[in-house]
Amino acid sequence: MPIRQWPESERPRERLLRHGASALSDAELVAVLLGSGVAGRDAVATARALLGEAGSLGRLLADPDHMPRVAGVGPVKRARIVAALELARRSLAEGLCERPGIRSPTDSAAYLEARLRHLGQEVFACLFLDTRNRVLAYEELFRGTIDAASVYPREVVRACLRHHASAVILAHNHPSGVAEPSRADRDITRLLVDTLALIDIRVLDHLVIGDGETVSMASLGMV
Repeated sequence: MPIRQWPESERPRERLLRHGASALSDAELVAVLLGSGVAGRDAVATARALLGEAGSLGRLLADPDHMPRVAGVGPVKRARIVAALELARRSLAEGLCERPGIRSPTDSAAYLEARLRHLGQEVFACLFLDTRNRVLAYEELFRGTIDAASVYPREVVRACLRHHASAVILAHNHPSGVAEPSRADRDITRLLVDTLALIDIRVLDHLVIGDGETVSMASLGMV
C-alpha cells in the first residue's frame, strides 16, 4: 500500500510535522528525504533497504556520493540525502564560527566528529584558527594510514600559511572505532608541533575520533 494511503497518523511526513523529527526512526527520516518509493516498495521500505545495504545510518552518511545502489534511489534522491547532510555540516560549522573562540576540545569536537567519524579510511584534517582561536577554515589534507610517512609537515605548513592561521587543531579518525592514540599518532603530533612552532603557529590539540568516542591528545598531555 502506498504511503499516501496509510492512516495520516502513520505517515512519516505528517508525523514529523506533528511530533517533530525525533519521533521518527532512521528509516522514516530517510524516507522523508526520498519522497517516494518504487512499484511494490514504499519509501520507508526503500529507506530500510538503503540502510541495510550501507550497514548503518552513519556509514550511509559518511560517503553519500557513493551510497549503495538500491532500486528506486536514483540521482535525484541521492542528491537530496547529500544536500541534507551538507546542510547539517554547515549548521555545525556556522555554530563553530560564531563562537568567540575555541576554548576546549568539546568546542570543536561535534563538528569534527560529523566530518570524520564514519569514514571508511583514515582522514587527517585541520581546523585553522586566528590569533583569538576563532575558526578560519576546515580542510582535509591526507587520506590513508596516518603516520610520519603519509602526513607531510610541509603540506600542513602550506595549508596554515594559505589560511593565515595562527593556531591549528589537528584531527583524524580511526575507522576501527577505537579512539586510543597510537604510537604513530603521538609521533606525527610531536613532529607537527615542533615544525609549526618554527613559524609561530600553535598546535592546540589533536583529536582522535573513533566510533562514539573522541580522545583529545592535549587532555592527555600529548600536545
